Amino acid sequence: MACAASAAVATVGLAVSPAAAAPATTTQAEPGGACTAADLGTRHPYIKSSEVTPTITHFKGWYVTEGSTGTQSVNTSVQTTISVSVGLTGNVEGSFEFETLGKVGASLGLNVQVNYTSTSSTSTSVTWNFRNPGYYGLYKGTKKVTGTYGSLNCNRVQQGDGSWALKWIEGADTGSYTTFTTLEEGAVRCEDKVPANSIMRKAQDLLDCGSATATAKHPAGPVPSAKAAKAGHEAEKAAKAEKSVKATRSQAPATRAALDCQPAVYKIDVPGKPLNWSAPLLANDGIRLRESNWTSAHLDNWRLCNVTERNGVIEASLWNWGNGGCATVPADIANQEQAYLTTATCGEDDLQRFYIYRDVPGSSKIGVQNKYTGFMMGHDRYADGELIRQYSSGRQDGTGTYTLTGV
Repeated sequence: MACAASAAVATVGLAVSPAAAAPATTTQAEPGGACTAADLGTRHPYIKSSEVTPTITHFKGWYVTEGSTGTQSVNTSVQTTISVSVGLTGNVEGSFEFETLGKVGASLGLNVQVNYTSTSSTSTSVTWNFRNPGYYGLYKGTKKVTGTYGSLNCNRVQQGDGSWALKWIEGADTGSYTTFTTLEEGAVRCEDKVPANSIMRKAQDLLDCGSATATAKHPAGPVPSAKAAKAGHEAEKAAKAEKSVKATRSQAPATRAALDCQPAVYKIDVPGKPLNWSAPLLANDGIRLRESNWTSAHLDNWRLCNVTERNGVIEASLWNWGNGGCATVPADIANQEQAYLTTATCGEDDLQRFYIYRDVPGSSKIGVQNKYTGFMMGHDRYADGELIRQYSSGRQDGTGTYTLTGV
């Protein structure tokens, strides 16, 4: 594929002088705090917003008459199913997701779920000792916690005196999270005084207190609740809609794109070592660490294309000279921790777009982040043939820091 040089983006100013990797930092990431070159390939979350909503997951209206008091087990119906999730992955398996949910709990002072789990999606029973006759709402519920997060990435920042330093900055990616607190169950009546904005109050609201259903005499047993039935129906519709969205999420092939590439050609090296990124020779293979003299087919040569820069962070497509493809994370495994990087036909696709975080001028060290997933690129071990993979928080030992070396 031909690539036209662009004067507009040629001023990005990527330094290409070699530098040795610095040791990984042990300091906690804070906005504006210092970081090291080893942190260029890492990422940490910070919480932008949080909302706590008492939520009923299961409910049943139950009428207790004289003579039917005592301990009973009542089957409740599903009202809402809450699943723990962070970002687009739909699950929690990487260190970034765990760290995000841990920070949510710490910031709110709540004990929230930090593993991939969900409230029950089937009817469950509540056992309760009914001491008095009356109209009860049997419930299970929790506090649903939702909000948004951003990421902190290490990048060069020009200071007031004109010098440069590495700082933790707000990254270009953001996302949402959902989790919940410990489940509770109980029974509540219309006449009970309960705290506002509590789980019990939410259950009391489902009783339709003051309605004909609540005030009429009934035989012992279940009582239909219009609010509960409506809430359950809406929850079922929402769950079906969510499944439909997930089933149809962007699996269409990318549209072939005309690239505007910078003229410079680079190797993406491991700092101070001979292995670098090389595009796959075979279909369904991935980008691997290989020696520079492994091939003469330019599979280890890359150009930056369709380059933009925002707040000092480059966004670009990585075009491979050897096979004419663009670096990408395969769509069918894009939500997975340690999904491998490969090349594909260049297209208008955020899976083929990468943020590049840079060391101070005079150093060519970089960190690479996929725009769509937000994950950082790295490798498990330094070895010939090792795949380049994505890691939600990057490689904390510094193995996600690379060198952009001009050839």
